[in-house]
Formats: sequence, C-alpha cells, structure tokens
Amino acid sequence: MIQKIKGTMDILPEETVLFRQLERVMREEAERYGFGEIRTPTIEWTDLFVRGVGDTTDVVQKEMYSFPDRDESRSISLRPEGTASVVRALIENGKCNDTMPQKYYYLINCFRHEKPQAGRSREFFQFGAEMFGAATPVADGTVIALAAAVLRRLGLRQVSLHINSIGCRHCRPAYRAALVEHFSRHADQLCDTCRTRLERNPLRLLDCKNPSCAALAATAPRTVDFLCPDCAAHFGSLRSVLDRMEIPHTVDPGIVRGLDYYTRTVFEFVAEGIGAQSTVCGGGRYDGLVGSLGGPDLPGIGFGMGITRVILALRAEGILPPPQPAPRLYIAALGASAAEGAAGIVERLRRVGVYAECDLVGRSLKAQMKYADKLGAAYTLILGDAELSCGRAQLRNMKTGAQSEVTLADFTLPEESGDSSGETA
Repeated sequence: MIQKIKGTMDILPEETVLFRQLERVMREEAERYGFGEIRTPTIEWTDLFVRGVGDTTDVVQKEMYSFPDRDESRSISLRPEGTASVVRALIENGKCNDTMPQKYYYLINCFRHEKPQAGRSREFFQFGAEMFGAATPVADGTVIALAAAVLRRLGLRQVSLHINSIGCRHCRPAYRAALVEHFSRHADQLCDTCRTRLERNPLRLLDCKNPSCAALAATAPRTVDFLCPDCAAHFGSLRSVLDRMEIPHTVDPGIVRGLDYYTRTVFEFVAEGIGAQSTVCGGGRYDGLVGSLGGPDLPGIGFGMGITRVILALRAEGILPPPQPAPRLYIAALGASAAEGAAGIVERLRRVGVYAECDLVGRSLKAQMKYADKLGAAYTLILGDAELSCGRAQLRNMKTGAQSEVTLADFTLPEESGDSSGETA
C-alpha cells in the first residue's frame, strides 16, 4: 500500500470542519482590519528565498525543498514561508507605487524538511498578514492587534504575547560584537550547529534548544540594552500603543526569530500546554526586505500563524471542534420508483439551500432509519409507492417523534431556531 509522505497529513472531513471555522475567522478579522487577500504561487525561484529569507538561516541551508526546473537552468523551491512571495508580488505588480499602506493577508500551505513532531510537519498551513509602507509603532501595534483579535475570537485564553526589539543596521553591529564575545568565551560548550552560527549568524544562538547553548543564551547580552535612540524610542512607543489597545505583553529578550530579514520589532504568541512547538504565531518588522529584493526602500511588518498549532492550542484548552453539519431532512425510500422520487425531492431542497439526504446504497427501511439517526437528521420522510401515488407523506420530527402530513410537490420544513427564512421544496 502506498502511504502518505512522512511529515504530511490527511485532513479528513471531521477535521476540515475546524479548519474552515478557523479560516473563516481569520478572513473576517483580517478584512475588518483592512487587509485584502493575496494568493501567490506554491513554487518560486529558489533565489527569492535565498535572498529574502537569508542564506545563513536553517530554512535555506537545511529545510527547503528545491529542485531544478525542467530545462535545469534554474532552481525552483516549494515555498517555506509566505513573506518573501508577497514582497515579490508587491514589486512585480507595481504595488509599491500605490497609496500606502498596502495590507495583505493569505492562507497558504508551506513546505520545510524538518523532523516531524506535534505541531511541526513538512507540509504545514499558515495564516499570514503583511503591511507595507508604514514605519510607525502604531503600524506594529495594528498588525499585532490583528493576530491577537484572531486568537481572542477563537476563545483562546492561555496564549501570551512576547515582544522584543533586535535593533536596526545602525545598532545591530555593536550588539553582534557583544554577542560574539560572550559566546566565544564558551565556544567549547556550543553544539556543532551553533559553532557555525557564531561566525555567520550569531543572533540565532539565542534560540538554540540545546540545553548547553540555552544556558549560555540565558546570560547573554540583551538586544534591548544595545538599541540606538531611534530603535529604543520605537520600542517604547510600541509598548505604549499595546497598552492603549489593552493587549497584555511581556518583553522577552530571547525572541530573535529565525529569518534574516527581521529588524526592530519581533514578537511571538506562545500557547501553554501544547509541547515544545508552543509558538502559534510569530512575526516582526522587516524594513530592508523590499529593497533587498529589487524594490524601493519600503518598510514592512507581518506575521505567520500556524493553523495546526492553533488547533493544538484549542484542544489543550478543551475548545472542541464543531460537529459536522447534520441534514435537515432524510428521505427513506422503499423501492426503485421511490428512490428516484426521493432523489428528485432532495435535489429540489438542495437548490433552495437545504441540506438533505436520501438512500444511495439500497439499504432496508430499518437500516435507513438507523442511518438517518446516525447522521443526526432533524426530520425524516418515508417514501413508498403509496406516497408517490397520492402525493403525500408523513414528515417525522426525529427529536420529538411528532409527525405531520406534507405534500410531496411543494412542502416547507419547519424553521430552524433563530432562522427566519423558509425552506421550501
């Protein structure tokens, strides 16, 4: 038997109900904040991610799925994240010249070759938002507020916001030097990966999960102590904005994020009780990214929210997925003629927006009634030759057992609670 590729998942109907619920909330909240949906290709030239994400990152060095194009002249990659593609689309479609800010959101699948575990898979699903052309702390707060609004509306209570500032090109060199000096004194205690990072990307040393490296990171210099006046003022103003927005937050010097394009503000929403992969949303400011990919010097800020991790957080808090929709009506048919008649009635109901079902596999009447009960049908109607001849049948309320006679040519189901619209077939 051929099985799915390691690190991928089958999302069955009982799960897609929850996915759709989350996606609906994400779309509605994003559009309430003025973000429009963008859809970008699943594959891009590998150069986009090497330049955009950074050639010193684990994503580019170890995790991308890359392969030669059919003519083998250039390398193509499955997207490992969403921001670089949105920036490429912004530049390529001339949106850098439109009125600012430009605000986009997306619901995408991404691919990274990582060790599968709870909350981490090789194909994963992400809700993201990006804002361009706004460099103010209020812009940062607005993007963070959108992520908070989604999590709040989903009912999550055990998720906390952690923020940090990693400075800009003016203050980063001094911090980098202090970081290298700190870790160099203990180079023999670093893991093999971090010894490489010490030379190429020392900021990544701060979020290594190796116990020895993590212990050294806990005593490392803090980014917030090396901020230039502009970055310090920006970070202070952001904290004030979040207070005004009544969004609780914690300053966490250990947050640096794993991609090279971040500057100044970085943030994570962290969930309790879902294991090692506890960050359900992460993002930050990337003011140099548009320019590095061939566009103008345009500021940007955004985030990515892992849909699977949000689902893990919901379940950890006991927030259960909604049940699958139940049919309003099930027609139990007796015989071939009745089955044809049932198919016609069910189709008429569906055309006016009613979820209705009938027998498709030739069950007995007893088996059909059991199936209707399993589906949770609100009403059943038994249809046989006699009912077809007289054009009338008995409609049964499956909850109360009450029955009423209806005409087959044109009948109305009782209204659902809170629904003022009639359902007529």
